[in-house]
Amino acid sequence: MKKNILIIGAGGVSHVAAHKCAEHNDILGDICIASRTQKKCDAIIESVKSKKHLKDKNKKIYSKSLDALDVKATVKLIKETKSTIVLNLAQAYVNMSILEACIQSGAAYMDTAIHEDPNKVCEDPPWYANYEWKRKDRCKENKVTAILGAGFDPGVVNAWCAYAVKHYFDTIDTIDILDVNAGSHGKYFATNFDPEINFREFKKVWTWIDRKWVAEKVHSIKMMYDFPVVGKMPVYLNGHDELHSLSKNIDANSIRFWMGFGDHYINVFTVLTNLGLTSEKPIKTAEGVEVVPLKVLKALLPDPSSLAANYTGKTCIGNFIKGKKDGKEKTIFIYNICDHAQSFKEVGSQAIAYTAGVPPVAAAMLIARGDWDVGTMANVEELDPDPFIDLLNGMGLPTLIDENPVPLESSVRVH
Repeated sequence: MKKNILIIGAGGVSHVAAHKCAEHNDILGDICIASRTQKKCDAIIESVKSKKHLKDKNKKIYSKSLDALDVKATVKLIKETKSTIVLNLAQAYVNMSILEACIQSGAAYMDTAIHEDPNKVCEDPPWYANYEWKRKDRCKENKVTAILGAGFDPGVVNAWCAYAVKHYFDTIDTIDILDVNAGSHGKYFATNFDPEINFREFKKVWTWIDRKWVAEKVHSIKMMYDFPVVGKMPVYLNGHDELHSLSKNIDANSIRFWMGFGDHYINVFTVLTNLGLTSEKPIKTAEGVEVVPLKVLKALLPDPSSLAANYTGKTCIGNFIKGKKDGKEKTIFIYNICDHAQSFKEVGSQAIAYTAGVPPVAAAMLIARGDWDVGTMANVEELDPDPFIDLLNGMGLPTLIDENPVPLESSVRVH
């Protein structure tokens, strides 16, 4: 059994993951949290201790300072901490550096998003083929387990696709992944994750339709859906990480991702974009100072982790899947509901960070137990979904399945 876990990153998702690792440290062992800003790690540790979430009091939870772009330093830290599992919950710019450190040290690797090059946005698909998949052979040669995209989306939604193939369908026609946040944070405008990473996604929509990649304009195709619990809400066709592996690993004609945005969000985002404030390209001010508009915007917007205390409402993320079973048409909606206030009460977080932070801990437990310690690189949908879903059911993210769901409405092009 693998023991001792290194969490890299000290944002909202790391905060949740640390709490959940502590609750299961009898399986995961010692916990080290590392980041460039060590005091952020220490604040997470203080939160874990204040909630009395350390299950085994004999196991350690401690912090280290780390520049995750420094492969040698990361290898050294993995060995010093005797970590056998590395949870990469830092910005996606460091994925390849941390993956390389795991290959060199032999530690299992896990992340929750595709690697990003700071100088490129919305590259040609499939994105995994541009970066992580290039090192799959080296993972296999070194018997290193590397699980890609083990958050919620990507992550749980991928497992749901595998679960549907295993238990519900003979053939699949379409998978529509729907993600809405029916919550309120009380701010004029904010993003639920790092604004810089968030807005970099909104440059172009790559979607998988009729077994080929199709490019669309951002927020140009809209659909209404009557979600369980949270009700009828608008969703927009979006590009997203999970499409890039699901298109390869799941036999379906079309796989699309839809994200919920209210009119206010769309209006503010449109104005910011038209003013050039969501651009990742450097500009010079009149005083000759070089700035990146997107980084300035990130500094101006609320830190997503600061929203937790005042967040109300719920999230709903689900897969609407159509196909055939025993020659008959079949449709299911497989989904989760997460409550902002309950997430804050449990771990001091909002529900978006909660849904992203719990799954990688469940995946780490499966590596520790051996279920998912596959000794190669894999996306979540390539692994047995049953033990993953079973663990999540008991960790605060239960899977619900509606075998007679409300039908999808027709989508409309809005501009």
